[in-house]
Amino acid sequence: MASLCISDETTSHSTAQARLREILGAVTANARAALTGEEPDHDELSVRILESARSLFARFGPGRTTIDDVARAADVSRITVYRRFSTKDELIEAVVRGEFQRYFDRFQLDIAECTTVADRVAVGFASSLLYIRKNDLIRAIMTAEPGEFISSILGDRGTTQTVVRTYVANRLREEQTANNLPANVDADLVAEVMVRLTTSFLLTPSALIDLDDAESLKNVARIALVPLLQLPEQQRPRRASRSPSAS
Repeated sequence: MASLCISDETTSHSTAQARLREILGAVTANARAALTGEEPDHDELSVRILESARSLFARFGPGRTTIDDVARAADVSRITVYRRFSTKDELIEAVVRGEFQRYFDRFQLDIAECTTVADRVAVGFASSLLYIRKNDLIRAIMTAEPGEFISSILGDRGTTQTVVRTYVANRLREEQTANNLPANVDADLVAEVMVRLTTSFLLTPSALIDLDDAESLKNVARIALVPLLQLPEQQRPRRASRSPSAS
């Protein structure tokens, strides 16, 4: 695509910021629907539009991508896009919702072969951080509007953090139901700490820990997160003697 048509739909920087605030504020409801399996059925054409939109958002950011751009990339008319997504914000929300679903699917896939709750916590922590750090769409949003993205995670709304914390807490409660985790462990509190640690590493570079190395991240989880599970001695994993960083 040689150029972007941004004159009619992205009229000012302040307007783009306001729209992104509204979009990020709607993430919670969409992601919670993904959590509970309330995914809408998309026909083949809608899927093509969503895939084209995601590709453009990852390249240019949502604020600099118009419905015309999406229609051209999907090889459909502008009207066809609007028949399936009545506003640009609705299209963006659908793309973000799909991204949450991919994240949850990846998480479940990565922990599937773990045999202990301690391993699932360590692998889940590493999987989450690596997925987010390598996600091209999230990087594009952070680059285009870093202040708004950080606000959505850390500000009063805390929408993204709330969704992921709820997901992690539900997984911990499942571990308690299966008698893999002591019943007196506060699942919500442990999930809060886990998510905040992940957020800290996502937003703040580390000179000590290789944040792109799965084994380093798993060892961080064994040191900082697994003790929160209050596991009996025989269920506690052995830590590597030195791993979070290259010496």
